[in-house]
Amino acid sequence: MYRRNNERRSRRNRRDGDSNRPRLNLTSAFRRPGTQIAVLAVVALVIYLILQMGGTPNNASTTSLPKEISVSEAYTKYQQGAFFIDVRTQEEWNEYHAPNTSLVPLDQLPGRLNELPKDKEIVVVCRSGNRSAEERDILLNAGFTQVTSMQGGLSDWRTSGYPIEP
Repeated sequence: MYRRNNERRSRRNRRDGDSNRPRLNLTSAFRRPGTQIAVLAVVALVIYLILQMGGTPNNASTTSLPKEISVSEAYTKYQQGAFFIDVRTQEEWNEYHAPNTSLVPLDQLPGRLNELPKDKEIVVVCRSGNRSAEERDILLNAGFTQVTSMQGGLSDWRTSGYPIEP
């Protein structure tokens, strides 16, 4: 019996190569919880990195705008149909504002993000350009990518002779 087992082992060694080397069995390796956790961790890391890079390459159409634009650049975007947000108070709005703009005072913005389009360019305006820069940053942090603010604010807009409503 001993001799027969040795002969079988000898044949198996010739067929499989060196019997001292452990055979790699991938099926049993993936059944181990440690290996499964490691694979899941790698997959999660890859997904996280893809999301941090902005998703898929099909997002090329959502290029970001410069942080600030001049009044004349803002007027060009206004004529092209960009979404304009005025962050001033209701009282300031009642004095004058650019036609076809939306009033979203700075203190109301967090509760009204769902009212803003994510698929259009957004130009944020205020009286002088300070509050609009703050709201622009809030929108960028909330995931909006096509947002800019207007330097000089509506004071410069009105001085430049662009349309306003009382």
